Amino acid sequence: MDQKISQIEALLFVAGEDGLTAAELAKITGFDKGAIPGLIDKLATHLIEVDSPLTLRSSDDRYVIVTKPEFGKLVSAYFDLPVNTKLTQPQLETLVIIAYQQPITRVEIDQIRGVRSAGTIQKLLLHQLIEAVGRKEEIGRPILYGTTADFLDYFGLKSLEELPELPDINDLTLDETGQAEVALFDQIDDQGDTIAVADSAAVPENQPDSEAEGADQAAATTVDSEEQKESNQ
Repeated sequence: MDQKISQIEALLFVAGEDGLTAAELAKITGFDKGAIPGLIDKLATHLIEVDSPLTLRSSDDRYVIVTKPEFGKLVSAYFDLPVNTKLTQPQLETLVIIAYQQPITRVEIDQIRGVRSAGTIQKLLLHQLIEAVGRKEEIGRPILYGTTADFLDYFGLKSLEELPELPDINDLTLDETGQAEVALFDQIDDQGDTIAVADSAAVPENQPDSEAEGADQAAATTVDSEEQKESNQ
């Protein structure tokens, strides 16, 4: 496959559900903006030729790599959660980052954790512990996430002001996050708390845990429709 097409595919993979516009792809790669649609067409053809489970979708000049519709039931079956479940370590890591750094984008969360967090974010949305609170005014207008009232109820907090203080929140890293988890979430291990998953949780496609970080790309691609709707509003 042409190196230019590979670069486009790599960028769309990393962009996940946020996708990228032709202008953004041109700016990042240095390619002529007018050449981007042709490269996108070639990438779409390549995905068909190799019988990939992924395909390209576009809306308002924004391109997103998504899973093919025929795999919808299979992906949903994999992503299905039991009625009650405990938060996993990756979910805790992501939740504490959002709690202390909100509002925050998925990319910013990924940078702190060092791994992709799309699947984990979708699980937290399903648990109704976090929610989309807006979009950041920068290229791509990525979604901003924050905690919910259910988050406060679950951890017995009256307000975010009751969160334990951290030494330097601006330098929050995975190790420091681990320390914060002990302070904020030790009740989970002590009390064996579980979260009841609401049947009517308004979240696109149930998503996989990010312990298997490779599954995060599937998580990112299955939510593109809702992301595009929000972006167009």
